[in-house]
Parts: sequence; structure tokens; C-alpha cells
Amino acid sequence: MNTTQKQGRVPFISKFAYGMGDVGCNFSWMFVSNFLMIFYTDVFGIGMSAVATLMLVSRIWDAVNDPIIGTLTDKTHSRWGRFRPWLLFGAPVTALVLILTFWAHPDWSQTAKIVYMAVTYCILVLGYTCVNLPYGTLCGAMTQDIDERAKLNTSRSVSAMIAIGVLNIITVPLVTFFGKGNAQFGYLAVAIIYGIIFAACHLFCFSKTKEVVEVPVGQKLPLSVQLKSVLKNRPYQLAILGQFLFGFILYGRNADILYYFTYVEGSATLFSYYSMAIVLPSIVGAACFPWMFRKTGNKGYAAAVFALLCGVFMALLYFFSPNTSPVEFYVCSAIAWFFFSGFNTAIYAIIPDCVEYGEWKTGVRNDGFQYAFVSLANKMGMALGTAMFALALDSAGYVAGAEQNADVIAIMRHTFSTIPGALWVLTAFCLCFYKLHRNVYNKIVDELKAIKNKVERIKK
Repeated sequence: MNTTQKQGRVPFISKFAYGMGDVGCNFSWMFVSNFLMIFYTDVFGIGMSAVATLMLVSRIWDAVNDPIIGTLTDKTHSRWGRFRPWLLFGAPVTALVLILTFWAHPDWSQTAKIVYMAVTYCILVLGYTCVNLPYGTLCGAMTQDIDERAKLNTSRSVSAMIAIGVLNIITVPLVTFFGKGNAQFGYLAVAIIYGIIFAACHLFCFSKTKEVVEVPVGQKLPLSVQLKSVLKNRPYQLAILGQFLFGFILYGRNADILYYFTYVEGSATLFSYYSMAIVLPSIVGAACFPWMFRKTGNKGYAAAVFALLCGVFMALLYFFSPNTSPVEFYVCSAIAWFFFSGFNTAIYAIIPDCVEYGEWKTGVRNDGFQYAFVSLANKMGMALGTAMFALALDSAGYVAGAEQNADVIAIMRHTFSTIPGALWVLTAFCLCFYKLHRNVYNKIVDELKAIKNKVERIKK
């Protein structure tokens, strides 16, 4: 076992580079998650109902392209590996589409705005899938050592928390600085900067990582066989459920967050202060995942603990305000994000382990295909979370740039605190059924290696 662990070691520079990949992801997708909806409604001038419809309809597009991209990555064969070339070629193109997505045309007709929004957003989603899906799957190809994978995902999560913190702190001031009263130009300038960061981070990740796990390339497996293998993989099913709830809670709340500070608390600038309060706890929380994993010996249990405590402190935010009770508000926010970032690390660390379990259980290994459905589950959660929030605001009578009525304010308050709090508790309950303990996983990996060695001896 010691020999196996040494062989599975990943160099520090590769761990760092892998983490930088998620810096790039967040300067794209978290920017979209936190700011795109309010950009559409308050800058571009698109109706809330049209935005909500796009969020739902675009998931049909995701349901088609995610499995296709996942299957294509499984069949990719190049001198750079199966997943890394997607970063090399996909990141620059996706960066360009990100810029186009934040290019507002408020003088266009409503129909033209909606068509432009739909086309650019759907292409952006496809581009992000072409980069993020191979990036996420890359972890499983870098090592089979369960502790090294935990460290890789910790590097990823810590880097993501730093990126999210920086992005949330600087975006509103940058939009104001570049826009100088013109939010349309301000958002476009910021999108150009973030697009460059997105591409640069993924190119660095490509250059400093290496795929070392040998897996079958280009397996011609019928869709029915791959789906049956998924139905027999209980840990993977729980990972999908966890990702769906994760997407629903996180992105639904993120869609609300700038509305909350702007309309409930009275100033968008408070969002930057809030982000400063949570950035350090987020980094520390992500770094605590390996410790929690050592204590529980089970990544699902670790994720459940983090989710439960995140939910408790997030729900408490309903009773506090940055204006009237700033100490309580920022302390609860910091603690909630400490536990959230630990969960974020844990839920992604689960995925590559499920691939080995599936290969051991069914004889089918399809990393890209499985990660595609994990990605799809997360995006489906995102779609429902953001769309339901948008539809709720629309039905309550939201008016862009105006003083909101009591129903709209109530929706914004609950979406910021009690609703995600309750859903995090539900997520914790679901993940208590994850049974892939460390000792079970290590036995599975040893058995798989023994089988492969036996096959190689027979071939010789």
C-alpha cells in the first residue's frame, strides 16, 4: 500500500496548477452566477419572465450537450491525454463568448434582446461545458490515491474560494470605475478582464498537469450499458443528488444576492463588504476538508457535517442585517461560508472515487460520461434555483431600478437566508447514506490493479 501511495503522489506544481483551473472557472461562471441576471434585467433591459424562461429552456440544451461532451472526452486520444487538450483549445474560445454575453444593447427591441441573450448564453453554456467538464474529470486521471485526490480537490476549492472572494469584492467597484456612470460599458470591461483570466488560468493548468491513470480509450459502449452501470453505482447516484441540491441552493441564492443588498439593504456596495467578511473563512474552511475526511474516513459524511452547519448559520441570517446588527450579520455570514467551502471541497472530492467504484462494480469505466451527468445535475439545480427565484420576483411585481413592494422584499430575504438554510440541512441528510469509506475504496483500487496486472500478464 505504501508503494501504491508513493506512485500516486502528485507534484506540488500540478496541485497548484489544478487549483488555478478553478480560479479560471469562477472568474467565468461565478461572475455569470452572481451578476448575469441583474445585468440582464437592470442593464440590458430584458424582462424577468424572459430571463426565467431562458434559465429553464437552456437546461434542455445542457441535457443534450453534457453527455455528448462527456462521451467525446472519453474517446479523446492525443499526446496531451484525454482531458487536457480541451482546456488548451476550449478556454480561449469560451473567454470570447463570455465577453459577448456581457455586451449589452439596451436600445434594441425586446425581441432582439431576447434572441441575443438566448444565443450568447447557450453558446457560453456549451463552451463552459467543453472546459469545465474535462477539467473536473482530470482529477481522476492525475492519481488514484484517495488522499492525493483529497489534496487536489482541496487545492481546487481553496483556489476557488480565493477567486470567489476576490471577484465578489472587486466586481461592483470595477463596474463603477470602468463604467463611470455607464453600467453597460462597465460590465463589458469587466467581462474582458475576467475572460482573459479564465483563459490564462486554464492554459496554465494545461501546461503543468499530467494524466497518469491508464484507462480504456474510445470504448464503444452503448448508451444503455453506460446508463445501467450508473444505476448500479449507488455512491455515484448520491453524488448526483448532492450536486443537484448544491446547484439549486448555491446558484439560486447567488442570483438573489446582489438584488438583496441593492433592494433590501439599500446599497450594492454592501455586497463588497459582505464578500470581504467571508473570503478568509472560506479559504480556511476549504483547507479543513482533509482534516474532516481523516476524522470521518468518509467524504460523504464530511460533506454532510459541513452542509448541516452551513445551513444552520445561513438560516440565522434572516434575523440580522448589515445595517442594524452588523456584527451578528457578518459573523454568521463568515461561519456559514466556512462550512460551505468545506462542503464545496468534499462534494467534488467524491466524484472521482465513484468512477473507480463503478469500474469495480460493473467493469465499465467512463469518467467523462459520469462527470457529464454530475455537471448536468449541478446545472439543472442552478436552472431551477435561478428560474424559480426569477419567476417568484416576476409574479410578486418586481420592477427594475424601483422601490420594491413588501412581497418582493420578503422573497429576497428568504432566498438569502431561510430557504437555503433548510435545503442545506436536507442535503446533509441525503449524504449520510454515502457508504464509500476510505478502507472500502482502498480495497477496490487494489482489486482493480490486481485485475489489470493479471490481464497484462495473460497478454504477454
